[in-house]
Amino acid sequence: MFVFVCAGCGAELTTLLSQVALPVHAHQKYGNGIQLPVLMEPRTFAVDPEPWGPPWRRWEEIDPGEATARGVHAPVHALSDGAPGAIVIAPGDARGTRLVPERGGGHCCGLDEADGPNMACAECGLPVASRVDDCSLWQAVWLAPDAVRRMPVGGPEEPISWAELMAEGKGTPPCEPIATWGTPLGSAHYWSWSPRWEAAAGRALAHLLAASEGGPVTVPAGPAEEVFQRALDTLLPAGPPARRAVLAGPGLPAPDADIALVPTHPQTGEVWSRAGSAYPVPLPFGVWLRLVLPEPHLPEPASGGMPDGVLRDDPPAPRPCRMFRTDPGTFEHTLVRLPAVRTPWLRAIHENFRRHRQFVDLF
Repeated sequence: MFVFVCAGCGAELTTLLSQVALPVHAHQKYGNGIQLPVLMEPRTFAVDPEPWGPPWRRWEEIDPGEATARGVHAPVHALSDGAPGAIVIAPGDARGTRLVPERGGGHCCGLDEADGPNMACAECGLPVASRVDDCSLWQAVWLAPDAVRRMPVGGPEEPISWAELMAEGKGTPPCEPIATWGTPLGSAHYWSWSPRWEAAAGRALAHLLAASEGGPVTVPAGPAEEVFQRALDTLLPAGPPARRAVLAGPGLPAPDADIALVPTHPQTGEVWSRAGSAYPVPLPFGVWLRLVLPEPHLPEPASGGMPDGVLRDDPPAPRPCRMFRTDPGTFEHTLVRLPAVRTPWLRAIHENFRRHRQFVDLF
C-alpha cells in the first residue's frame, strides 16, 4: 500500500491506498447536466500512463512523427501536453490540502481541471492536485505527478486471483439510475444504461472493428448482441462469411473463434491471456461477468416463492427507454491508438465519425 506526499515539503496528502487499474471511463464526459458519482472506490488509486489535461495542442500543431511516437495513428481534436502519470483517487481520500477557488476551471455546476491544479498543499502551498466534480464528469481528485511522491507502506500486495474474482461474483449492472441537475424541483433521476457499460463498449467496439479486418462480425446472442451487434452491422459490410466473436475467460472453455471478448483484471489491468489465436477484445471484469452471467429480466412476475436464503421485496429494475449506445469519446480515444486505424477502410470509418457523426444513433 502507499501514501502520497507533497514533493515540496513531504506532508501527507492521502490516506493509505492500494493501486488498481485505471477505469475505462476515467475521462468520460457523459450527457449534459448529469451528476456522475465518484470514480474511484475508497482507499484505491490508479495511474494514467498518458498525458491528460492542460495545456492542450490542436492536431494541426502536432508533427505526424510526434503523434505516432505517442501512439496516436489518426487525427484527433487535440493532444495534451501535460505530464503523464497523473494519479486519481476518491475525493474523500485526500488529506492536508486546500482548494484554490480562483483555479476552479469551467464552473458550470462544479469544478474541473481546465485551469490546472486547483488544490494546494495545506503546509507549503504547492499546487498538488485537481478536484473534479463538474456536471457530466466523474468526481475525482487527480494528483499532479510532478508535485507528489509515492511512499510505500508495508510489503507488496498480492492481487486477487481470477478464481477469487469469479467466486466473489461482483458484476457491474448494465442499467442504473442517473441523477440530473437544475430542474425547478431540484435534482431528479431517470433509469438509463450504465455510463460504465457505454464506456466499456466504446473501447471494445474499436477493438472489434480492428479484429474484423473489414468484414462482418457476429457476437453471442443475449446481452452482448444487444450491446454490440447493431453498431457492428451498421459500420461493417453485410454478407458471409462473418468472423465470430465469443466470450472467453476464467471458467469458460478455450475459444474456438476468430475473436474473444475477454476480461481485464480490476487490480492489475491484465488482459485474460488464454485466448489462443483469437483476437482479445478487452472488457472490464464487472461488465464481462454480466455478459457471461446476466441477471434474468422477467417480463412479468414469476409464480412461487423466493428461493431459500434470498430476501427481496423490490420489483425488478426497469428497462431503459432507449437502445444501447456506445460512448463516442472512449470509442475514438481507443480507435486512434490502434495501428489498424491506418488501413483505408477503418480510416474511412474514423473520418466519417469525426466529420459527420453519421453514426449518432449508435453513440
